[in-house]
Amino acid sequence: MRRYLRIISLLLGLGLLLYWAAPSQSKPAALDAIKKRGYLLWGSDAEGGAPYIFPDPKDPSKLIGFEVDIADLIARELGVTAKQSQNAWDSLVPGLQRGDYDIAMNGIEITPQREQEVLFSMPYYIYTEQLVVRKENTVIQTMDDLKGKKVGTLSGTVAQDILTKLGGVDVRIYPGQVQPYEDLAIGRIDAVLLDLPIAAYYGKPNPKLKYAGTPMGEGFYAIAVRKGDADLRKAINEILAKLLKSGELKKIYEKWDLWNEAQEKLYKNIKDSSGYSGLEESKKAPVYTFFPMLLKGAGLTIFISATAMALAITLGLFLTVVRLYSRAPFSNIATAYIEVYRGTPLLIQLYILYYGLPNIGISLSPFVAAFLGLGMNYAAYEAELYRAGISAIPKGQMEAALSLGMTQRMALQRVVLPQAFRIALPGVTNDFIALFKDSSLVSIIAMVELTKTYTILAASTLRFFELGLVVALLYFAMSYPLSLFARSLEEKLKGKRR
Repeated sequence: MRRYLRIISLLLGLGLLLYWAAPSQSKPAALDAIKKRGYLLWGSDAEGGAPYIFPDPKDPSKLIGFEVDIADLIARELGVTAKQSQNAWDSLVPGLQRGDYDIAMNGIEITPQREQEVLFSMPYYIYTEQLVVRKENTVIQTMDDLKGKKVGTLSGTVAQDILTKLGGVDVRIYPGQVQPYEDLAIGRIDAVLLDLPIAAYYGKPNPKLKYAGTPMGEGFYAIAVRKGDADLRKAINEILAKLLKSGELKKIYEKWDLWNEAQEKLYKNIKDSSGYSGLEESKKAPVYTFFPMLLKGAGLTIFISATAMALAITLGLFLTVVRLYSRAPFSNIATAYIEVYRGTPLLIQLYILYYGLPNIGISLSPFVAAFLGLGMNYAAYEAELYRAGISAIPKGQMEAALSLGMTQRMALQRVVLPQAFRIALPGVTNDFIALFKDSSLVSIIAMVELTKTYTILAASTLRFFELGLVVALLYFAMSYPLSLFARSLEEKLKGKRR
């Protein structure tokens, strides 16, 4: 038993040492710190897809997009390199405030609500909203025709505000910009309202869809900077102004086929755009092209799951011993911990750890939050398995050990716990399999593990089925050996009991 605990503790300590010793991405960094560090860390969501930021179909380990080009130009002018930090789109501003990255740039619209939370640079792109419907639809022509209809959009966007204020619209909120157009094409919803760059890449190319009316309204994309980093915002504004005057920004928009008349407010010269066929290339690329990224995500999933399970086993055993053999209030605290963690969703626990704790001055890195969230949640379930195992040991064994002069602690270590652990071991192994799958939830706190890697690639290639099968096989390959191990343990325990 001691050997198992030593191995678990060693793995636990090694995992924490590796990640806490790594350079932190959660410390605020102003202009001087960025130059000293040598790279600009910018937050964005690669799952959002083209034309903003998405994996290169020719090399999925490389990110491309018009905002990737802009980030590279800004970093060049600062004398550093650009480094992307992955986060969910609707969590970009909270992540910026936490200090996960220096700036956030991912089609972030300037709104009064966001202006209260962050500093905005000067606009780098003028967007409009575009309504998209099915090809055969002749009813929906304007915004007024949307009343009583199911309309898809993204959370936290100006398009969502427009639809909500319109009233009488059944607004369907999606986590990514690909899914609403897919649902529209198969008839699940009646229309989609999103920014024109998104509609141009995911709505217009679809033969089943069409634009309804002309683009409406205008808004601005800008770079978000933490309040207090005014020096960084000033430097970015000077760089954007320089890029505007030199025409380098315009060249980027021409490259990505994003130039339109609305941009005349930012530019004076207009040239023909060349467009970009990255979406079609990604559809034709062989599936094995994406294997390196998926395997990297699988490796991170294994590491997170293994270290979190080590914590769950150790903490679960501690909770069980305190609950059964300690006096109040310690036994009551252990019982309350187990019931609270089993009675609340893991997703909410992760949100509290990652986004809630900074409100009281505690900021955890994505890995540490994932490690603690999974480990502390599963510890409650492991504690119940151990309690059941201990309850299965006849009380006479403890009494006999005490009568031989052993202390209660010695009797637990040498008599009760080794037997209880053997009984609980198959259940612990099954929980390890479940934890592998639940590790996909950590993608909501900026961990790019296997599931998040899949959603990023699928959103940019629209190959949900093929890549989904590959990811499912990877999860199966990781969990099936554990299933065999659990069955083997059960058979051995049955034989010993006979």
